[in-house]
Amino acid sequence: MTDYPPFAVTVDLVVLTVRADELHLLLVRRGIPPDRGRWALPGGFVGIDEDLPDAAVRELTEETGLPEPAGHLEQLGTYGRPDRDPRGRVVTVAWLALLPDLPTPVAGSDAASAAWVPVTRLTPGQLAFDHDRIVADGLERARAKLEYTPLASAFCPPEFTVAQLRAVYETVWGTRLDPRNFHRKVTGTPGFVSPAGRATEGDRGRPAQLFRRGPATRLHPPMLRPES
Repeated sequence: MTDYPPFAVTVDLVVLTVRADELHLLLVRRGIPPDRGRWALPGGFVGIDEDLPDAAVRELTEETGLPEPAGHLEQLGTYGRPDRDPRGRVVTVAWLALLPDLPTPVAGSDAASAAWVPVTRLTPGQLAFDHDRIVADGLERARAKLEYTPLASAFCPPEFTVAQLRAVYETVWGTRLDPRNFHRKVTGTPGFVSPAGRATEGDRGRPAQLFRRGPATRLHPPMLRPES
């Protein structure tokens, strides 16, 4: 039987990407107790000499086989309810990662399998531990971030069209946006995007201009989320 310390710190990752016009969450199926066989967020214990961001990246790679995140990674929050883990007093530091479309993950470490799961298919109580709450917080953080920062581009390739960027907003927010108004807001907001100096090739119809993420860290004015 594995001996766990009386007090431990873990990291868990809410990793989001857009695949086939759907918002997906990266999950692993636990291969060891507790909650063996249940879906969970990738994560694990922090080493005694390990910094938190390093632990988050290591766990993502070990449990899924995915490379070091090339998109956006930020600390989401700390979760420390005394009964959240049956192994003992475990406090977890959750991280939010927004990444462009990545290959199918391959399970490793103590995960039995790993998969991208559409967030629309998640059901209450489906995930191990308190991961339902962590995912809910991560989704709301991601949706809010798109209002006042240019982080939607983290879901895009290095060069993208305004239509591709609009598709990210529509997918994450779950609503349709007017193409002309969106184009005007994106290109008219200082520092949101920068022209890449070329256009798409081979598409049907008129080639679309390509852009890169601009230097802005906050959007003025913000991209207001339509009321549902």
